[in-house]
Amino acid sequence: MSSKLGRNDMCWCKSGKKYKYCHENFDSKIDHFRRLGAEVPTHNMIKTPEQIAKIKESAKINIEILDYVAAHIKAGITTEEIDQWVYDITTKHGAIPAPLNYEGFPKSVCTSINEEVCHGIPSSDVVLKEGDIINVDASTILDGYFSDSSRMFCIGNVSPEKQRLVDIAKESLQVGLKEVKPWGYLGDMGQAINDFAKENGYSVVREIGGHGVGIEFHEDPWVSYVSRRGTEMIMAPGMMFTIEPMINMGKAPIYTDKDNGWTVRTKDGLPSAQWEIQILITDDGYEIISY
Repeated sequence: MSSKLGRNDMCWCKSGKKYKYCHENFDSKIDHFRRLGAEVPTHNMIKTPEQIAKIKESAKINIEILDYVAAHIKAGITTEEIDQWVYDITTKHGAIPAPLNYEGFPKSVCTSINEEVCHGIPSSDVVLKEGDIINVDASTILDGYFSDSSRMFCIGNVSPEKQRLVDIAKESLQVGLKEVKPWGYLGDMGQAINDFAKENGYSVVREIGGHGVGIEFHEDPWVSYVSRRGTEMIMAPGMMFTIEPMINMGKAPIYTDKDNGWTVRTKDGLPSAQWEIQILITDDGYEIISY
């Protein structure tokens, strides 16, 4: 794209500014990393200020949903009730639950309990009980713009082993965020998270990772947490993606429920925990969009 634009042409990002005042330096950096053999983002991965503003409006609803769940979740409720909370809050704001009917997913939110890694399907038959840990993963579409985040919840008094897993999974986000900076490699973050999990005696799911988000539910880049420093895509300002490592108490292997085709579980039956945030790469660091 940069070779097709003159310095006085309007920038490709549709900012209304001349290229030389907008993304010319950005494209020069992209070309530099490309010549080094690095994987670099395409222009359509870079969110414009207008898109970012609209995605943030979607994120406000997503955060409100998880705040409501945090205030009301307890032993004795069903995961179907959580699904209804999510649907009601989302539609109250004129938004759409992104999971609902996505590739056939039947509910408005994912509720994954104990050994369920992700994509748990809410049900009136599933009642939360004392000692459970549960991930509630909410995703929202507002005016065509997507937000996505999840939190872990401990139901009543959980075992010390489960509590530590939940805490380390949350702490892994902070460990990863220390490696998030413009023009750094996604693999720097991935290795930091993986090393931290292993140092604490846990394993990281390999097959499922984070993803770009904002204009679509799942965009490029794919975000791995078993990657190596100096590898994976360059993090350029304007990129937006999720950080959501799935940390297993036992071994890393997982499987998908053959009956419903969605719910992912640990093969060894031991618990798994995950927190998810949505971030934007900025010129001087990052901004958390949804959490």
